[in-house]
Amino acid sequence: MPAASPRLLVLDTATETLHLGLVVGEQVHAHAAEGGAVASATLLPAVLRLLADAGLGPAQLDAIGFGRGPGAFTGLRTACAVAQGLAFGVQRPVIPIETLLAVAEHARAQGAGPEVWALNDARMGEIYAARYSHRAGVWQVVEPPGLYSPAALLERLAREPADVALAGNALVVHAQALAAEAARPRWPQAAPNAAALAALARTAWARGETVDASQALPLYVRDKVALTTAEREAKAA
Repeated sequence: MPAASPRLLVLDTATETLHLGLVVGEQVHAHAAEGGAVASATLLPAVLRLLADAGLGPAQLDAIGFGRGPGAFTGLRTACAVAQGLAFGVQRPVIPIETLLAVAEHARAQGAGPEVWALNDARMGEIYAARYSHRAGVWQVVEPPGLYSPAALLERLAREPADVALAGNALVVHAQALAAEAARPRWPQAAPNAAALAALARTAWARGETVDASQALPLYVRDKVALTTAEREAKAA
């Protein structure tokens, strides 16, 4: 049976910000720093510093939660590699967490209602998006994470009730393209931060939703990560 007051490490490097948290009972020790390409070099040292500051070592953790995406290719591989390496090293399970779900959780903590579309910038003029519903203390996936053009996303949102909230950095990056949905409740600063990751990890731990370290796998929703020269020229034209 899971411990009632677990010690959980949580991390996410799917966006331009590295989010890191350490759950010790009811406390959450948080750290945020530059993400992107530098996360592959800074994540592990940041994890070890956070643990040391709390007077803990990796072997004292109960599980390791990580943002599995969708998000930047290098960021996802970094989070999975660090989570898996630590978990294997201390023989602990992992807790895979959808990055967009953490965005929805952050929005809920700020006051958003139970129905949320989480939207993160996917670069290349596209948006990672997923629809979630929070009922009876648990999130349910209504629309799984996918990759949308702004036009396709607007078409999907047009079928949603007016009180369904929008959350995530795509509201800033794609503000003009998504202007047609400006009347909806909006939480543009919602992010997969330490508090949101910690809340989701706690719930997963209490429900026994951990997996073996070998299952620390990324969630990819984009097969193609770069445009050819001809495609870039056509897009510019």
